[in-house]
Amino acid sequence: MVNGTDASPKLEHKGYNRGLILGLTMAESMLLLVFCLLLVAAAMITAERKQRMEAEQRLVQLEQQNKELSAQLVDTQSKLGSQMSPADRAKFESDWRELVSARQIIDRLKMYDASPADLEKLAAVAKVLAKNNIPLDRAPSQLEKMLQGDIKPHEWPPIINLSEAGGYYFTSGSAALTQEFEGKLETSIAEQIADNLERYKVDVVEVIGHTDEQRVARSTSNLDDASIGVIEGKLPIDALQPADNAGLGLARAIAVANILKANANLKGVTVLPMSAAQLVVPGDKLTAGQAGDVQERRRIEIRIRRRAESLQP
Repeated sequence: MVNGTDASPKLEHKGYNRGLILGLTMAESMLLLVFCLLLVAAAMITAERKQRMEAEQRLVQLEQQNKELSAQLVDTQSKLGSQMSPADRAKFESDWRELVSARQIIDRLKMYDASPADLEKLAAVAKVLAKNNIPLDRAPSQLEKMLQGDIKPHEWPPIINLSEAGGYYFTSGSAALTQEFEGKLETSIAEQIADNLERYKVDVVEVIGHTDEQRVARSTSNLDDASIGVIEGKLPIDALQPADNAGLGLARAIAVANILKANANLKGVTVLPMSAAQLVVPGDKLTAGQAGDVQERRRIEIRIRRRAESLQP
């Protein structure tokens, strides 16, 4: 009987504990939660009210500045009115308005902590955007679309390698092209270059002449005098007489560049002849010295890129 009467209070106490959260009833817990939310809301309202008050104070200051400037203008006009002609007065008023407008602009920039360096960077960015026909107000969305496009981060234009080992020959020791080499430059190679220019949106073609380390059997060179004439088409390619591998690489690059410049598929494209001489072996590595007849090293490399422009305003 005693055991039966003791069991009931224990069960009720256990059930009562199930309605507690950290020692509080459900109702007390809800009141505490509502109180916390009210505190957060009060803090947010206070912050917004402070911002509004600061903005109102700034507006009052600007209005006061405008009143002071207007008073100065009226005072200055009254002082100078008798000494100025109508044309001078109109010019003075126009200059004064521009001065006031400039001061207001500076005040707005100071509100955003804008420095001259920031404006220089903005001018450089605006120049790049304008060149690519991207309006400044639409730049964020346009750039976001570009970043989400199909452009891969490390997808570079391919290098076209035209070596003697691949069947692309010059006359030994000179820059004269064989007919077969010239024909490929005018057709399949020019088409391949044009396709890459369009795909990668680039506009510069670099033609780089490479040689092996065999010495050129000539004692004097005329490239300083004849190169520009050959590039301009005033002299034939045979007029070039290189006396070393650097000159031979450049002469051969000029021969290929002239063929490409004359191709209709590459109209308007900048073609630059260059020489790497005997210094760079296939695979973009500097030579450690490798004498002898090596067909793979006697080659023309064609690389395409975008024109380099400074970002400085």
